[in-house]
Amino acid sequence: MLEKVARQAMPCQEPGERARNFSEVALGYDEETALLEASRCLQCKKPLCRQGCPVEVLIPDFIQLIKERDFMGAARKLKEKNNLPAVCGRVCPQESQCESKCIVGKKGEPVGIGRLERFAADYELAHGSVTPEAAAPTGKKVGIIGAGPAGLTCAADLAKLGYSVTVFEALHVAGGVLMYGIPEFRLPKQVVQTEISNLKKLGVEIKTNMVVGKATSVEELMGKDGFDAVFIGTGAGLPYFMNIPGENLLGVYSANEFLTRSNLMKAYQFPEADTPTKVGKRVAVLGAGNVAMDASRTALRLGAEESIIVYRRSREEMPARHEELEHAEEEGVNFQLLTNPVEIIGDENGVVKGMKCLRYELGEPDASGRRSPVPIPGSEFIMDVDTVVVAIGQGPNPLVTKTTPGLELNRKGNIVADPETFATSKPGVFAGGDIVTGAATVILAMGAGKTAAKAIDAYLKNK
Repeated sequence: MLEKVARQAMPCQEPGERARNFSEVALGYDEETALLEASRCLQCKKPLCRQGCPVEVLIPDFIQLIKERDFMGAARKLKEKNNLPAVCGRVCPQESQCESKCIVGKKGEPVGIGRLERFAADYELAHGSVTPEAAAPTGKKVGIIGAGPAGLTCAADLAKLGYSVTVFEALHVAGGVLMYGIPEFRLPKQVVQTEISNLKKLGVEIKTNMVVGKATSVEELMGKDGFDAVFIGTGAGLPYFMNIPGENLLGVYSANEFLTRSNLMKAYQFPEADTPTKVGKRVAVLGAGNVAMDASRTALRLGAEESIIVYRRSREEMPARHEELEHAEEEGVNFQLLTNPVEIIGDENGVVKGMKCLRYELGEPDASGRRSPVPIPGSEFIMDVDTVVVAIGQGPNPLVTKTTPGLELNRKGNIVADPETFATSKPGVFAGGDIVTGAATVILAMGAGKTAAKAIDAYLKNK
């Protein structure tokens, strides 16, 4: 029976149609498809899939409840460990985490754990929310800086344990990278806000437009404001640039700004929304991670005639998820591989009109294990573009760290935290997610928030 049921494909909008709209690309399983996919789970006695999940989701248990058509029960089981299942079902790299450990995947394709997680979470969103019970109040207060995946997870877990939790968010809405970074067509903002509203039912207070490092500080929170512990989850919001001539011409964006304008400020609804984004006819996106794919696909939807990924290595070395690459290709994104810009060229008004690029070939592997790109002498050429989006990564915003004396940082400006407890060098202050690791995945940040919540609980009980 198990061998006869193939892995169920995810229904999607047609590429030609979706490349010009911001509606969600993946449409989700219906009930019958979810039941078929759930039937493929072996219900292993020692579920290796759980070892691949940073937030320890009870994977076989929730899939068994789907098999039994208890879809609300499946959502409840998910929420025992994961506070944002509808988000994770959409943006988690399951293929390299839980699904990579799946026993069914040893001889065939693994169970679609992420797709089933999304199904159960979406069922809950459509049929009324499941709010986990919170313990009796402890009388102690914890401040969380940053309402992204790490901060929200830490906040929810501490609220369940009976702590009074306040989240301080610099932007005007909570969600962090889930709101400003990941496009609507991959993660609808209504889904994010609904899951955040469920966290508020646990008693979590979220204060937006609160820039810690300006409006207040860690010192003040733990001093006059009376917080017993603080968790810093401010992410990686400071964009990196290539430091080549022409990067400050008009028409050059960081991916961070480009995506924030579109996602958070709804540039695609201009003039109904008041943030325009000029894309021009030809957009070059520098980089080949998930953020670069998001930016290149967004450019098409904002009206670009051509969207080009420019990457100095080959396809095999691209860090983006396979699914994101495929979706970008299907939608018509052009890939210029083994190519790297050395200068961005402007016209007499200081507006981008092209890029001077070099062709590359691959040499020996570098420290990351990927083969190093080597420039080919005399291969220079001009690529005509009128917008450039730099998507080569981002680092820690220094606002909080620079205003917190006694906080140890590494050479990149990330907070040094104990890998087991996420305790920092400053007593009572914990940190996790991208502010500690550098830019990584949503689920790893959530795992850090979950681990830090346990450590904060232990710290406050022993204090």
